[in-house]
Amino acid sequence: MSEVIDLSTRDKVNELERHMREMPQIEIPVRHYFSHGLYAREISIPAGALITGKIHKYAQLNILSQGEMLLIADGEVQRVVAPMTVCSPPGTKRAAYAVSDCVWTTIHATEETDVDKIEAHFIAKDEAEYVKFIEASQLRLK
Repeated sequence: MSEVIDLSTRDKVNELERHMREMPQIEIPVRHYFSHGLYAREISIPAGALITGKIHKYAQLNILSQGEMLLIADGEVQRVVAPMTVCSPPGTKRAAYAVSDCVWTTIHATEETDVDKIEAHFIAKDEAEYVKFIEASQLRLK
């Protein structure tokens, strides 16, 4: 008899990502935009692409300005169609399937213009780094 394992959405997305890394990879074009106190990272996702997002340490704005996709988030599959804007809470990590060509933009408040420094500040490389970040944040609040 097979064992039933109840995985969280995050665990499912991480497991999907692990399998996806074994498959041929596609290039996702990235554009960077800077304005006074703002950084926007725009990606162009071709139709048929299955992607996973990064773990964001802080809340951020996300804009789907073109296309239609299926998102796996919050324990369910959601169909989203541009135009769509959402504020994602800290710790969000999604998987998405692009039904059509899509343009997705993530916006962060920062004066920094070095993309590597921005990513190091706003993104956790993996679950372990995110947990350490949360633990350190809770200590600072005490």
